[in-house]
Order: sequence, then C-alpha cells, then structure tokens
Amino acid sequence: MNLINIEKITKAFTDRKLFDQASFSLQEGEKVGVIGINGTGKTTLLKMLAGMEEPDEGNITTANHVVIRYLPQHPEFNSEMSSLDCVLEGNVSDENRWTIESDAKAMMARLGIRDFAQPAGQLSGGQRKRLALISVLLSPADILLLDEPTNHLDNEMADWLEEYLKKWRGALVMVTHDRYFLDSVCNRIVEIDKGSVYSYQTNYSGFLELKAQREEMEMASERKRQSILRVELEWMRRGARARSTKQKAHIQRYEELRDRQAPVQDAKLELSSVSARLGKTTVELEHICKNYGERKLIDDFNYIFLKGDRVGFIGPNGCGKSTLMKIIAGIVPQDFGQVVVGQTVKMGYYAQEISSEKPEGDARENSIDFSYMDPEQRVIDYVKDTAEYIHTADGMVTASAMLEKFLFPPDKQYSPIGKLSGGEKKRLNLLRVLFTSPNFLLLDELSNNLDIATLTILEDYLDRFEGIVVAVSHDRYFLDRTMKRIFAFEGEGKLRQYEGGYTDYSMRKAAEAEAGQEPPARTAIKANTSAAGKGQRIRGPQKLKFTYKEQKDYETIEGEMANLEDRIAALEKDIETSAHDFVKLSQLMAEKEELETALEEKMERWMYLEELAAKIGEQ
Repeated sequence: MNLINIEKITKAFTDRKLFDQASFSLQEGEKVGVIGINGTGKTTLLKMLAGMEEPDEGNITTANHVVIRYLPQHPEFNSEMSSLDCVLEGNVSDENRWTIESDAKAMMARLGIRDFAQPAGQLSGGQRKRLALISVLLSPADILLLDEPTNHLDNEMADWLEEYLKKWRGALVMVTHDRYFLDSVCNRIVEIDKGSVYSYQTNYSGFLELKAQREEMEMASERKRQSILRVELEWMRRGARARSTKQKAHIQRYEELRDRQAPVQDAKLELSSVSARLGKTTVELEHICKNYGERKLIDDFNYIFLKGDRVGFIGPNGCGKSTLMKIIAGIVPQDFGQVVVGQTVKMGYYAQEISSEKPEGDARENSIDFSYMDPEQRVIDYVKDTAEYIHTADGMVTASAMLEKFLFPPDKQYSPIGKLSGGEKKRLNLLRVLFTSPNFLLLDELSNNLDIATLTILEDYLDRFEGIVVAVSHDRYFLDRTMKRIFAFEGEGKLRQYEGGYTDYSMRKAAEAEAGQEPPARTAIKANTSAAGKGQRIRGPQKLKFTYKEQKDYETIEGEMANLEDRIAALEKDIETSAHDFVKLSQLMAEKEELETALEEKMERWMYLEELAAKIGEQ
C-alpha cells in the first residue's frame, strides 16, 4: 500500500534550490534511510512528509487515516514541565495512563533519564532529544519520521534502538549518519543529490555498490555524448552536403547534444595538513582521579600515549568521557594525579558542544580550546585568528583557500558564524583545529552533525595523519574504521582496555557474558598502572602484578612485533630483486635472519606477558 506519494516537487530557500522536480513514495512496511551531504534538504524532506512545510511546486499525497509521528533534530519542551510529563504529553488518556506511564518510565530509564520529575529546562540538549524520541516511540503511528535519532545516544542505547526499529512493523523514514545503523535497520536508501531524489532498494552496503554503478553509467553516457558531439561539431564545420531537411535535423541534434547538461560532480571537502614533529615524550596520564560531588567519574587512570596511537573512549552518557578529554587538554583540572605533556606536543581539541559563551577555564599552553564561537564574528576571521596560512602537503595555503576546500565559498566566508547551520559550524570548527597543524588530536563526538561524505574523507585523512588521535565517539563504524584501542568506562570511574575497534570490543564482551566471566576489577593492565604511586587504590589482595619493566614491555611489544614483521617483509622484497648481486644478497639474508631471531624472542616474551596478564585479571 502506498502511504505517501510526492510528485515532481520543487523547493527553494532564497537562491538555493533544494529539490527540482523530485519525486518520492513510501510503501507500507518500508524502512527508508535518507542520506546526502549537509544542506541538501534531508530535514526539509522530513518536514514536508510530516506536513510541516509545503513545496513551492508539486504535490504531496498522504493515504487516509495514516498517523505520522515526527522526531525533530532539535526538539523543544515547556521548560517548566517535568521529564515524565514531556514524554506523556499527547500520548495519555484516562484509559491508558497506567500502561503508558509504566512503559514511559521503563524507556526513560533505558535511555539514561532516571529523574522523572526534573524540569525540562534543566536538561541538556541530548536529554531533551532522548525525551522526544521516547515520546515518538510510545505513540501509536503508521509512519515514523526520525531526524538524527542516534545523536546523543551511547553505544548501548543505539544498539537498543536498532533492535527496536528492526522489530517495529510500521513504515519508517529516517535521517542518520550512523552507517552501521543504516545497514542494519533500513531496507531502502534514498539519496538527495543536487535537487534530485535517488532510490535504492537495499541497505547501506548495497547502496554504495549501486551508487558507484550509477555514477559510472552517468560518466559513460557523458563520454559517449562528448564523442558524438566532436563528430557533430566536425560535420558542422565542414558544412552540409545533404538535403536541407536532413541538414536541419542534424543541426538540431548537434544543438541538443551541446546543450545537454553534463553530470555535476559534488564539491568535495579536502583535508590536507602537515602535523608538527612529535618528540620522544608524548602525553602521560598518572593516577588521574576526578569527582563531581559524591560521584566518581575517573578513578586512578594511568596511560602513556605512544606515537601513532589511535585510542577511542566509550561508555554511557555522563560517565566522564568528555571530562577526561578536557583534563588531557588542560581545560578541566583533575582532582588527583598529573598529566605530563612533552614539549613537542601540540594538541588540537575538537569540542562536542559549540558554545556562544566563552569558557571559564583556559587550555594548557600547547593546546587550544575551540569550543567557543562568537556568533557575530565572520567566518574567515574565525580561521585567521589561528593563522593566516597553513602548511599542507601541497605547500602553503591561505585561510580563504582552505575555507573553499572546506566547502565555504567566498560569499559565505564573510558571513557571521551565527548564520551557519549546525553542521557547517562543526565543519568550520574542525578546520580551525586542523589549521593549527596539531600532532595530538582530541576528537569529542566528531561524527555528530557531520554528513557521511565528510566523515569518509576525514577517516581517510586520519589514515595518513602521523600524530596521535584520541576520540570519544558513539559511531561504531568510525571506531572500527579508525581506532586500534578502546577504553570502556565500566563501574565507578574504572576504565578497561580492549585491543582493536568497536566490533572487537563488543565480541569480547559477548564472549565474556556467554562464558559467565567477570571483567577484571582493575583498570586495563596495558594502561601502565604503576604499582608504586601516590594515592593508588587497589581493591582486595593482589598476589601477582607487573613489574615496571613488564608493564612497559606489555604496552609496546605488539607494536614492536608488527615493526619487525614489516621490516622482514621489506627485506624479502629486496632479496627477490637482488638475486644476481651475491654480496648484497648475503648481507640481506644475514639481516633477515637476525630480525627473525629478534621476532621469535619478542613472541616468546609476548606469550609470557599475556599469560601473566590473564592470571592478574583472574585475581
């Protein structure tokens, strides 16, 4: 059954045309993911489907008696109403109040809202978004329209919502940048691109393949058009030798080919910068503790960041992830412990929230806090406050040229920041962070408000980035794509370490749950937890522990093994090309044998340390 039908709509804002003769339909039971770069009209499409906006041209037809519920990107509530009343508003009658209220409280607790009486005016933007999501999910509906439902959800909440929507039997249209979510929930992907709507009857993985095929077909058609056009142009230059009627048709064909619009390539964000050199000492966290009132956020956390580290922090909302990032950046002081920062470390801190009010704290000397944006300041001045030029792989680039690479055309560069969309502010914030040429990147919820195309380019940039990357993220794809180590907040202020990305972490947790294992009570052993430290807090007797040397070896040995394997692989290639140079071949073989011996020793040491770590973890 066709629930909603959109026919040849046109919609423009000022001089920007979002939709140009676009069509769309929604069938019963379809779960549609809407994607496209920021500013293409994804939110506008949802609002038109919800009847909140009208197209300039075209028709939108909705089937009779269809009930639609809409989750806005930035919901608003009466600041005086309690959290529970915000959820129940519009959902409760005398007959169903008991059931609905019980379901509402259970869902609120599931999404981390436990103070049901707290006024909405005291809630954060993320908490209000979760309240609105609960209200929509509790309502009887035939169609759900969800704008960024996974924003402000931690990993466990996102997993829960994913399962909920997979089982939900109604139709769904959703805007999200969570690629795993799109892959798991949606059976159809709709892409908004240059005013048109393209539909793909598949999930996100299938969409990537089909879009590549579509673009290749468009380019093939354009190559064919250009080839025919060259022949036609040559014919026009030579003059017609055929009858006049045939000549007229030929001219018309030439003009039609000439005037046909070629496929338009999207402007793509370009990321390129050269990071500052990183010395031997990077950043060391020693016995970091942080409390808020009686609540313990971080309890005795130790870690030494190594060159090339890619470390992700995950955990429930409000557990202290952003606080830890601010402690590292020097914006928030720790209650106990110290942060040792090397002289060559140059931090770039990408804040989760962008504020129009100046922060009270000051970042440490070798890091800059970009969480503040003056809404009256011009875009180009915001960047020039950092530097007039940036050194990139292609040479020196001006602030204005770099803004163009970040999809800010010249006319927008002189607009006040207050007129930018949320996604544009995030993109501008990212540019200014990278403009400092940092070698230690702190990224707090980078994937919020950034479109998939931008995230993909950023992930490629991080592959080439030679410094250290530390990220807080709920984007499971981003964590899998970029991170090599995960720290999870587990228990009261305790962090546990997992090697690999988010999928490796979740598989480890699932295996432990199946085996009925209890996780180690201590912070991850690899986190350089020195036994001799002021204020160290150890729960229960410990019969085994790492020595300082063992702790250092356990932290670095996997990287050393990988380095040895890479050197051996490179030598094997050199040996293949030196078969006729017996002197050089003998030297290479001797070097290879030496490296293989060193690798065997490292592997034996690694096995011993792994066994010791397992025994310590079982205590």
